[in-house]
Amino acid sequence: MKSISGIPASYGIAIGSAFVFDRAEIVIETYSIKDPAAEWKRFEEAREKTHHQLDEAYQKTKDDCGEEAAEIFNAQKLMLEDPELINTVKNQVEKDLTNIESALYKTAESYAQQLEAINDEYLSARALDIRDVSSRCLRNLLGTTDSPAAALKIPSIIVARDLTPSDTVLLDKDFVLGFCTAEGGSTSHTAILARGLGLPAVVGVGTAIEDIQNGEELVLDGDAGVIVINPDQGALEEFSSRQEKFYKLQAEAEAITHQPAVTTDGHQVEIVANIGNVEGVQTALDAGAEGVGLLRSEFLYLERSSLPSEEEQYQNYKTIADAFGDKPVILRSLDVGGDKDIPYIDMPAETNPFLGVRAIRLCLSRPELFKPQLRAALRAGYGNNLKLMFPMVATVDDVLKTREVLEECRGELKNEGFDVADEMDIGIMIEIPSAAIMADQLSEVVDFFSIGTNDLSQYTLAADRTNAQVAQIASGFQPAVFRLIKGVIDAAHSNGKWVGLCGEMAGELLAIPILLGLGLDEFSMNPPAIPFAKQLIRSISFKHAQQVAQTALDLRSDTEIREYIQKVIPEVNIG
Repeated sequence: MKSISGIPASYGIAIGSAFVFDRAEIVIETYSIKDPAAEWKRFEEAREKTHHQLDEAYQKTKDDCGEEAAEIFNAQKLMLEDPELINTVKNQVEKDLTNIESALYKTAESYAQQLEAINDEYLSARALDIRDVSSRCLRNLLGTTDSPAAALKIPSIIVARDLTPSDTVLLDKDFVLGFCTAEGGSTSHTAILARGLGLPAVVGVGTAIEDIQNGEELVLDGDAGVIVINPDQGALEEFSSRQEKFYKLQAEAEAITHQPAVTTDGHQVEIVANIGNVEGVQTALDAGAEGVGLLRSEFLYLERSSLPSEEEQYQNYKTIADAFGDKPVILRSLDVGGDKDIPYIDMPAETNPFLGVRAIRLCLSRPELFKPQLRAALRAGYGNNLKLMFPMVATVDDVLKTREVLEECRGELKNEGFDVADEMDIGIMIEIPSAAIMADQLSEVVDFFSIGTNDLSQYTLAADRTNAQVAQIASGFQPAVFRLIKGVIDAAHSNGKWVGLCGEMAGELLAIPILLGLGLDEFSMNPPAIPFAKQLIRSISFKHAQQVAQTALDLRSDTEIREYIQKVIPEVNIG
């Protein structure tokens, strides 16, 4: 028996045999050509076939695993149309008279290596995507479709150096018990896929993965990030018992997920969903969401070549708001910039885009971008419980300027004869420390706050959350972050305003007791997390949570806080 460790990527315990996913390498030959036009025609045909395959992969993955896991295939289509990549390939074919397979392979590999050299978890995942889509196109050029996925015939734990989106879409999900990869992190495709399927996963194991042989018995602990190779009888019994406990808790959580989140002493909070498109509505409702705490409007702007019209936005916002009836739906205005670029919006390169013209700063500087969205929201809010929320607010002046534009849009719409929401709650995201510090003044000019802990943590700790070398420093469990959250909640409540939280922490079981004790009113999370969150809140008292939160604020580190919560709130240990 031997144990190896990696990064826990998805909850749960898997027990079964290893299926070592050993991908066949593509052999690329380089040779001179005489007819560049004919070579380029071959590429266009292969690229068109690849587009069709990506559309099919998107639909299959969305049906199997949900929208988030499927979205990568839309992103890959854009990669295949990247002008810089295409021009580089074309120059090699037309000027250097190089065959298309060699030109495509060398160009894509060069791009991938440049991203990997930055030593960033997010960009490393994008390097894998570039290799994946170029490999798919190369196989179409070569007429090969070799994949080890066809050999998966029994329920197994998938073991691989890394799994590309193309690899995973071919897997028969009925035979997948869990995932173990040498590479990857919390943002990798494997991690997203595992969470979408509700399967345990451990990633970032490194070279230790070479110790696992095909067919060996494995135990995969997605909570602790541990893989046990050839477990003895004692270990099997221990993990089997934990697995049974997890399944039981999961069933219990799902059974009460449509009931309100009320503590044992009668304190009720709201549990709502983060969604990113119309397709996410039913998933959220099925999970027991009491509304939408974060509707990411970017879904209408991404994976396209031009801005969405006001009418298109209106129809989508109204469809979502109608589906939730009287339940609240909070629409976040366009949040791009930083690590989210839109090719058809001219955003000049910035030395530090995370501190640059992004989110509300971009929208206020581009009325032609901002006003159609506000007009669409005001129209969709008529007769619905739609609220507006603005990201990246740093000052009171940001809010006042935004309100001016909103009122200007309302006046225009009324003059044009449209029905609009005369009253619409306006909120802001608290994700910049200045906003947290000035929460008392900001709460006088808005109706609610929603704390975005992903950005608040990285700005507070001066640590880029997408940089693997410092991402751990930017943990929301740092005492400084919890103290800021407490200050925000206290300031809002003193002005009669409510506070939600829509960052990853809202669905993190270890964080929920502290946030509950600090007085958070609304928890907004990815739908799969809702049943467990409701179950946890219904199992503890608000008074105990308040005591726990106060103690946590006095601890000195992320580790101390996590260990303390696991000790005093045993209900958080679901695995």
